[in-house]
Amino acid sequence: MAATVAVAPAAPADVSPAFAQGGHVEQALGLRPGSSVMRLNDTITAISTPPGRGGLGVVRISGSQATQIASSILRLHGGLRSWSATRAELTDHDGVRIVDETIVTYFAAPRSYTAEDVIEISCHGAPVVLRHCLDRAVQAGARLAEPGEFTLRAYLNGRIDLPRAEAVRDLIEATTLYQARVAAQQTQGSVSRLIAPLKTQLLELIALLEAGIDFAEDDISVAPASEILQRLDPIIAQTSGLVRSFRYGNLVCEGFSLAIVGRPNVGKSSLFNRLLDRNRAIVTEIPGTTRDLVSETVEFAGIPVRLVDTAGIRETGELVERLGIERSYEAMADADLTIVVVDGTSRSDPPSQALIAKGREQGKALIVANKRDLPGFESAPGEIPVSALTGVGIEALRVAAINAFAPGGQAQTEGGFITGLRHENLLKEAAAMLEKARGAATAGLPHELLLLDLYCALQPIDAITGVTTADDILNRIFSTFCIGK
Repeated sequence: MAATVAVAPAAPADVSPAFAQGGHVEQALGLRPGSSVMRLNDTITAISTPPGRGGLGVVRISGSQATQIASSILRLHGGLRSWSATRAELTDHDGVRIVDETIVTYFAAPRSYTAEDVIEISCHGAPVVLRHCLDRAVQAGARLAEPGEFTLRAYLNGRIDLPRAEAVRDLIEATTLYQARVAAQQTQGSVSRLIAPLKTQLLELIALLEAGIDFAEDDISVAPASEILQRLDPIIAQTSGLVRSFRYGNLVCEGFSLAIVGRPNVGKSSLFNRLLDRNRAIVTEIPGTTRDLVSETVEFAGIPVRLVDTAGIRETGELVERLGIERSYEAMADADLTIVVVDGTSRSDPPSQALIAKGREQGKALIVANKRDLPGFESAPGEIPVSALTGVGIEALRVAAINAFAPGGQAQTEGGFITGLRHENLLKEAAAMLEKARGAATAGLPHELLLLDLYCALQPIDAITGVTTADDILNRIFSTFCIGK
């Protein structure tokens, strides 16, 4: 075979080959470089429920000694059976007095989250009890787990792939049901399924070119440039499409901040309350009612949005109001998006026009004409007509806010989207190398040079889905061309 066949780097003896990805696993799971997660033969333990008091708290133990450790710190009422719960008592350090009554659940390898023996001890949720249980487990031979180590072991043991591992973190951090649903889909492999077709096509193209070079004496024809381009163009299109989908995916994952600004009495606070669907800001007919920033988080189509209501912007000599107006300008500059509210019944207000110009100058503003329910209302082209009082036009405003970041929103990403910045950067890198390969094919360069570009495109894709070995390429060559000599 040619020297260009990609071979996965060697991993330590106690580490799965999938771990050897240039630090991508540690980066994806937020682990410290060089942390003790490399000691994979250790049995690890940690408190798996959030800090604080509660009805229940769970201490998790994973590793070859999990059942032995559990048996040494608990009085079991019956034996441990896989996928079964057993009543037990947690004892003190002498093993004599009872500290808590618990329920112990046992998951035998490989049918567990980490694919190792896993014990979950459900105690009462008193911090002192959970710490005691953890201390007892450590004294019995377990090691305190590193952040993310249970999920890392699930990945290294082949239980989940890297995109699924990253999605576990996103699911835990979700603040809306839509975010949770997207993350749940990714824990079930939606990202891997999105990338799998383009990776398969790329490997088939690499196998085709490798076979043409290495087995030329066996009458395997070298693919012409037209066939190479015909195979390459769909791969580029799919990769570029996934990169574009990140605009919406990042919006789902991170959300955005939205500041509402305008002149006094144009209905900013009323609009703020309408978007929240509750009365949070004080609304009166007295100009300058809002003196300071008022912020709340709300959902737009499942996307978290931090709304900021600001003081009405006008010339004033009153110190407190002037300070509030300064903060309004600061909020306008800091927000990801600004809604500039104008009174649709008073179109000739020069200060409002100046505020519109400032918002458009920043390049991240929506102009909203309020009071659509009143006589004499007018809206200019490009403005969104609404009534904060009746709610007319509010849904269109929410859609426009999302489209300001990701035109078309969810409608353009029905086939799936990526939410991770790491994935976007790697796919951009792959797309750039694929474009370079297309240029090489168009120019008629030797296939050895074209293969270099294709392998460079495969490397960042591997960093998402897992390493491709020399055997992967060989198997495709022999299965595709039926070479039996």
